[in-house]
Amino acid sequence: MPPESTPGPGTPRDTGSPDRRRRTRTGRRPDRTVRRRALRAMAWTAAGIVLLGGTGAGYLYARLNGNLTTVDLDRLLGGHRPRKTDNGSQNILLLGSDSRAGENRKLGGGPGGGSARSDTAMIVHLYKGHRKAAVVSIPRDTLVDRPACTDAQGTVHPAEHRVMFNESYATGGAACAVRTVEALTGVRMDHYLEVDFSGFRRIVDDLGGVRIRTTEAVRDPDSHLDLDAGTHTLDGRQALGLVRTRHGVGDGSDLGRIQLQQAFLRALIDRIGQLGVLDNPTKLYRLADTATRSVTTDSGLGSVDSLISFAGGLKGISSSRTTMITMPVQYAAGNANRVVVDEAKARQVWRALREDLPVPDTATQGTATGEATGLVNGARAR
Repeated sequence: MPPESTPGPGTPRDTGSPDRRRRTRTGRRPDRTVRRRALRAMAWTAAGIVLLGGTGAGYLYARLNGNLTTVDLDRLLGGHRPRKTDNGSQNILLLGSDSRAGENRKLGGGPGGGSARSDTAMIVHLYKGHRKAAVVSIPRDTLVDRPACTDAQGTVHPAEHRVMFNESYATGGAACAVRTVEALTGVRMDHYLEVDFSGFRRIVDDLGGVRIRTTEAVRDPDSHLDLDAGTHTLDGRQALGLVRTRHGVGDGSDLGRIQLQQAFLRALIDRIGQLGVLDNPTKLYRLADTATRSVTTDSGLGSVDSLISFAGGLKGISSSRTTMITMPVQYAAGNANRVVVDEAKARQVWRALREDLPVPDTATQGTATGEATGLVNGARAR
């Protein structure tokens, strides 16, 4: 969104004209709202200059930039990718990794070390104008053909047939995950965002928790989750348990877990909208510090300036303006723990993303579900 227009240096102001001072018939000065917005914008611009450019304060900016971990996907993926669209939309691959390294071991359980996998994968489509969005979850247990890919260390991994989707990240990290998604969908990923267990927990805690409502009890010892039916404000550890649980909800599949993840994401979007971060510089900096320490991005988002610009473009999106679906799949024959892409219906989804159109209801009718719809917040998931 462009900044408020202000006169440049040397531009005369006609502030003395009687017409400029004249009140309207209602007794109010004209354009009061516009002036207030302009003053607010000027105040925050000045505050930003002091915060990021003043003596000693530049350290804060450098610290936030230094927090970021980035991966150069353009270099690793080369030119053999779906073409970029020119309709004003954007597609972001959002991954939650299940690394057990460091702090993540306590949160995730299980042995430390080993390869991390993509525990959660979502394609976030921002429609032209960034006033609404569509989120398409990719089940980690989907059997796919993984294309050959090159990891961040330059190692080339040969293509594999009919492997679980989350093995792409385990094999070659972000580059292989993006390569697989683009091969699966024919949709170019404009950006990449990754968060691990500990980063997710810190973000939720810094937001002061996220409020949800469960329509029945949710109990899963594996994810350390024990919630009665009713309203809860989840801290970071509880929220992590909710988005990871599968055995305590629905049919115990990854599809049920996806429905919980989507419901929680709606609650998270609403929570962020309620905070009024721009009115609290201390909270703004704390959240920025947490977020930049918690995510890995593509190099296109690999600076504080880029992230601020990107986040600013999301302000108009609320949960009511966000459509959430699961990639159309069916249970694999002979193995209820695996799913396969419903190709005909998935093509409807990918076409909608490429052409910046709403995802049709027919794309998800008759596909496999996890039977956990409405368990959290009563939200409808497709």
